[in-house]
Amino acid sequence: MSKRIDIGVEDAKEGFRRFSDAWNSARSNSDINTEVHLNFENLEALISVLTPKRLELLKSLRQQGPLSVKGLAEALGRDYKNVHVDTAELEAVNLIQRTDSGLVVAPWDVIDAHVRLVA
Repeated sequence: MSKRIDIGVEDAKEGFRRFSDAWNSARSNSDINTEVHLNFENLEALISVLTPKRLELLKSLRQQGPLSVKGLAEALGRDYKNVHVDTAELEAVNLIQRTDSGLVVAPWDVIDAHVRLVA
């Protein structure tokens, strides 16, 4: 089974509704379909976190497996400091994680992004 995260723009009301539905489903002991979501307040916030360089970084981690920040910077042909900032930002929103040995890893097999362009 693949690990998947859904990313999108969602207002607090919709997020609360989804949480409430999941809570009630768990309380009724029905089959629970675990979902992981990362939602942003608006498109600008999403784009500020998922920049093209950070998406490239995620793709590289998925292809190469766990790497040190230095190794990742070398693999991407980018400056260490910039890659360090990008990994910190992606780690803050749980799109990458650290192994016990301190390597960075992308734990998701699928990142499914949804953006509604029309209200």
